[in-house]
Amino acid sequence: MLRTYVGSCHCGAVRFEADLDISAGTGKCNCSICTKMRLWSVRARPEAFRLIEGQRELTDYQGRNKVAHHLFCKHCGVHPFQRIDVPNMTGSPYLNLNIACLDGIDTDELMAAPLSYYDGRNDNWAETPAEVRHL
Repeated sequence: MLRTYVGSCHCGAVRFEADLDISAGTGKCNCSICTKMRLWSVRARPEAFRLIEGQRELTDYQGRNKVAHHLFCKHCGVHPFQRIDVPNMTGSPYLNLNIACLDGIDTDELMAAPLSYYDGRNDNWAETPAEVRHL
């Protein structure tokens, strides 16, 4: 069910809201940065996302995958979301929102949602990695 969630970084300098359907699924990637951050995300279309506060407080890190903008708060270091440009596996821009940064998320709804795994480590985004227990 579509619901508006609000979220923020740890210190509150970056605040956002997004219209999400958690029951449609969440995801985890095995690329280096997602693994090290233990990122668990939910995808949002750009038109369903609204940055309320903190554009100037965000720092953009790009690794070897230049379509992924790993945004984090320059004060507390929390990674509330990332912006994915094209070309990518969907053919459209999207955002990955860090589930840990969403306020009021229902744990039962989260546990009931399908969970997809992505093999970003091998640039094989359409496949599930052979090992996912650590994600």
